[in-house]
Amino acid sequence: MKTFKIEAGKTESLQIKDLQHRKSTISESFARSKSLILKDFDAPKTKHSKLEVSMQRNQRFRKFSRVILILGHPTKGSFNHAIADAAASKLRENGHEAIYHDLYAEKFDPLLFGEEIAKDAELDPQIEKHCKEIKEADGIIIIHPNWWGQPPAILKGYIDRVIRAGVAYEFLEGDDGEGVPNGLLKAETAIVFNTSNTPEKRELEVFGDPLEAIWKNCIFDLCGVKNFYRKMYRVIVTSNQEERQLWLEDVAKTVDMYFPPGK
Repeated sequence: MKTFKIEAGKTESLQIKDLQHRKSTISESFARSKSLILKDFDAPKTKHSKLEVSMQRNQRFRKFSRVILILGHPTKGSFNHAIADAAASKLRENGHEAIYHDLYAEKFDPLLFGEEIAKDAELDPQIEKHCKEIKEADGIIIIHPNWWGQPPAILKGYIDRVIRAGVAYEFLEGDDGEGVPNGLLKAETAIVFNTSNTPEKRELEVFGDPLEAIWKNCIFDLCGVKNFYRKMYRVIVTSNQEERQLWLEDVAKTVDMYFPPGK
């Protein structure tokens, strides 16, 4: 470093040193910040897409206050029940209202009769209550096993009777029913947790993953819920306690990601 041989040389030399020190400190600070930013975006590889991770980060500044949770499994003590309990627990821990329905325990009637199909049909009080809840929900979580590539019949009946015209979707004026419905659900996010005894490779190659098409394309996208995530846990019949515990931890992390504590 050059110093000037003048009366104020020492002062100017110190000033130059001070300036260079500040530049060095700023550079180091910027480098550290850049490193932290890069680390933040270098997230562990999971099945959540980049879009979902981005949405998750943005949603940490939002609040989901009411989340409806629907369980469709006949056996108490099943792993599906454990998933539902873990999801409900995380929702409540994060300060949300968890509206939890165990359809089998509540003896939900899945039968849809002809007189109930019309948009303005008179509904059973229980069905009216379910319709009101899902219409007002800020988020939706569904839990069920994979049976023949479909939800259990009781849950299919819930879909038929509750996710109905005037509640979850409508046809626009002039549409005689052949067009694409307009989604009405308020919920911005839906999660579906499934269990299966079919290995993933066979599920995709032989069956084409029908549950993904049912929930994402045929139901939630059509009803206006665009932020969708589904996770299948398998193979249940051969799993051990350690695997199941890890799966339950994954359930809690997923719920925490999509329904974080309110800000």
